[in-house]
Amino acid sequence: MSGLEIAALVAAGAFAMLVLLLAVPILRLRHTIDATTVMVREVTAKTGPLLDNVNTTVEGVNTAVEQVQTTIDGVNVQLVRIDSVTAPLAGAAANVAKIMTAVTGASTTPLGKAATLAFGVRRALAAQSRR
Repeated sequence: MSGLEIAALVAAGAFAMLVLLLAVPILRLRHTIDATTVMVREVTAKTGPLLDNVNTTVEGVNTAVEQVQTTIDGVNVQLVRIDSVTAPLAGAAANVAKIMTAVTGASTTPLGKAATLAFGVRRALAAQSRR
C-alpha cells in the first residue's frame, strides 16, 4: 500500500466516524420535528372551533350593541318630547319668580306696607259692615 492509499483509508475512516457521531443528534432532531408536527396539527384542529366560538360571541355582542343603540335612540326621542313639554313650564316658572320678586319688593317698601295695611283695614271694615 502506498502512502496515498493509507491517507485515503484514514480519511474514509474519519468520515465514517463523523457520520456515526452526527447520526445520534440527527435522529433526536427527527423526533423533535415529529413531536412539533403533531403539536401543530393539534393546535390547528383546536383553533378552528375556537375561532368559530369567537365569531359567534362577536356576533352576539354586535346584536346587543345594536339593541342598546335602538334603546338609546328611543330614550333620546322621549327626552326631546320632555324638553318640548317642559320648555313652556320653564317660562311660566320664570314669570312666577318675577311676580314673587315684585310682590316681595312691594310688600317690603314703606309704601307697600301702607297699601297692604289699607287693604287689610278695608277688608276688615267690609266684613264688619256685612254683619
